[in-house]
Amino acid sequence: MSSPAADVVRLLTVRGETLAVAESLTGGLVAAEITAVPGASKVFRGSVTAYATELKHELLGVDATLLAQRGAVDPQVAAQMAVGVRKALGADWGLATTGVAGPEPQDGKPVGTVFVAVDGPFGADSGSAGGGKVEALRLNGDRAEIRMESVRSVLALLLKELASERSGNEPAQDTEQNGGF
Repeated sequence: MSSPAADVVRLLTVRGETLAVAESLTGGLVAAEITAVPGASKVFRGSVTAYATELKHELLGVDATLLAQRGAVDPQVAAQMAVGVRKALGADWGLATTGVAGPEPQDGKPVGTVFVAVDGPFGADSGSAGGGKVEALRLNGDRAEIRMESVRSVLALLLKELASERSGNEPAQDTEQNGGF
């Protein structure tokens, strides 16, 4: 039986493309899922676990003013993390996760607030603002469940983008789903 991570590795291998991951609340779980797949070394460049807010700026180039004004749990932060890791690690695709796994709220955001993002070699007609896609999630469950659902969601977002890039039939994107930017 195929897993989302195995599908990602297979599709990227066929396309001859690479992936890098920037993680916050998932703490390396996305990278672990991908590297558990045999053959992942052909496509996976690496990951940055930027758990501390200042590392999102220092390592991934997230705008310091944005972090100061909105905190780390924000759709634009997720988008900038995906762009930053893609550039920093020289990958075709960048993924990012940021959010609140609990048990306490963070930056005024309730537990279960998560943003996942993908940045990649989108075509001119992709309908994405700034080349990336962000999905806002409102997850239920305990800390472990929120983190694992975040992993599943970011891999699903990448699979959706890989499928639409391949088909060229990407539907118009809803701006609310993409964090309103």
